[in-house]
Amino acid sequence: MPWNRPGRGQGADQLAADADQVVSDADQTASDVDQSASDRDQAQAEADQRASDRDQAAADREYKARSSLDAASRQAYVLSRSLRDGGTLDREATRMVRAQIADERDLQATLRDQNARQRDLTAEGRDREAEQRECEAEELARELGDADLDGALEAVATARDHAAAARAQASADRGQAARDRLAAARDRERFQEELERAHLDALTGAYRRGMGEIVMRHEIERAQRSNGALVLAYVDVDGLKATNDRKGHTAGDALIRDVVGALRSRLRPYDPLTRWGGDEFVCAVSNTSAREARQRFEGAREALAAGRPGARFSFGLAALADDDTLEVLVDRADRALLQARGGA
Repeated sequence: MPWNRPGRGQGADQLAADADQVVSDADQTASDVDQSASDRDQAQAEADQRASDRDQAAADREYKARSSLDAASRQAYVLSRSLRDGGTLDREATRMVRAQIADERDLQATLRDQNARQRDLTAEGRDREAEQRECEAEELARELGDADLDGALEAVATARDHAAAARAQASADRGQAARDRLAAARDRERFQEELERAHLDALTGAYRRGMGEIVMRHEIERAQRSNGALVLAYVDVDGLKATNDRKGHTAGDALIRDVVGALRSRLRPYDPLTRWGGDEFVCAVSNTSAREARQRFEGAREALAAGRPGARFSFGLAALADDDTLEVLVDRADRALLQARGGA
């Protein structure tokens, strides 16, 4: 009987089912890889925190060494800087691993977008299949006419049922494609938030050291390419340990925030401020002279004292020379800070 012939949409059914399975497998792979990346990123964040804890311990030793400039104190200071250099290397290694993880997670978001496009293609195929089956139903109805009416009606109804099912599945595919796109957008949004949390100090909003080093190196290279002026400042919060000991760490945190607020009140929005250690900050001020930079930081110190009587920070400045690296500038600004404290 003609209405018993195999539907011409059966091959399309199988192709669509195969495409569904491929996309579902890709979805699962993307989810597994993203979970693995999240777990690895958490481990690297914990490693970064350990490096920061080492920095804090080293900073406490530096604080004691800076109270005196005798030979023993200077030796303790050099040892502390050596330990902090080790922390910097640890953080740099962590930064590289987290950058690799970031690339992997971005790739998974891209794959989700690709899966969404594949689902759209499958949905289009099912729409074409539905149209074909409806055409088959109409063709069967014409061919059969009044002969074997019951069988004809059954064949037509079956073809139309298949068409309706194909359209329903196409609609479901498009819904899943939309959800895939939403998931990819959320992945990227969540990843961006994680990047910001990873790169910004939670207490002050300044750059954390790893990202701060990258930004300041960029500023230095840009100034050297354009023969522009740049001054690097090394800032140390005075009396933080004493505040922590007398009033508690909450008061110490408030002091740090006030210092950063005073600094920002005299810096431009694009001057990168980096939390270098527990009570230390480094800032690169571009397109300015050493005299102008000094005026900015002295103004910030006055603003701090006005808003919080008795609070103070010390700073040292280093103007960029042709062959300076970030490490050289930081060391020179740090020495200038020590000299400023010694002469105070």
